[in-house]
Amino acid sequence: MGNIEITIIGTIFIFFMSCLGASLVFLFKKEVSQKIYSLFLGFASGLMVAASIWSLIIPAIDRAENFGSLSFLPASIGIILGVGFLILLDIVLPKILNRKDNRGRTLTKASKLFLAVTLHNIPEGLAVGLAYGSAFLMGGNAFYSALMLAIGIGVQNFPEGTALALPLKEEFKSKKKAFFMTCLSGAVEPLMVLVGIFLSTAIESLMPWFLSFSAGAMLYVVCEELLPDSQIASKNHIGTWGFILGFVIMMIFDVALA
Repeated sequence: MGNIEITIIGTIFIFFMSCLGASLVFLFKKEVSQKIYSLFLGFASGLMVAASIWSLIIPAIDRAENFGSLSFLPASIGIILGVGFLILLDIVLPKILNRKDNRGRTLTKASKLFLAVTLHNIPEGLAVGLAYGSAFLMGGNAFYSALMLAIGIGVQNFPEGTALALPLKEEFKSKKKAFFMTCLSGAVEPLMVLVGIFLSTAIESLMPWFLSFSAGAMLYVVCEELLPDSQIASKNHIGTWGFILGFVIMMIFDVALA
């Protein structure tokens, strides 16, 4: 496959998986099995942590050669800024979502979930876009690393899409509307992929900062959301094994294709 095709496939995949997860609303009256949910989230966590290390943090350090012995500095600061950005969202978002509408009504739980998922899709899409932008600058097998990152985020989007579609179904009393709204939430990611590609290719000197910022955002999502939820079935260590499997697979791909 050509580099353009790899970029298109990765971009479409993250959106497709959100919609695929949402499509389960047509098949299940109840929520997805907690064990399956834990496995998916653990697997996605492992993929994303490994992708953060090999596809984002290490390239960020390599591209900061002009810092000399302090080449780790942009990556370190970028990671902290990425985490801090999402923490700020977590602080500000509840205040925004708890405001009442024009009729004095507060937003429903499903509406809050929709907005929260949509907003946290922004850094995920940016992370993929920045990885692809970096690949366009570096060439070679970097495109496959970016694709693996997109696959990791896409796998995480599957259970997330289901988790959003089910409460939306209860609110709207319509499976079709719940499916559409979930896909609409997922559509943010491909748009942010394009933004990330533009930023990374237009401002090459800032690439170490952009890459590490995305890594920090991804690590925050993993630590704050995915890993805790993956331990729901922790008695069977399903989430843990999912994480290890995802991490090892991503590590192998990144090292083998380097």
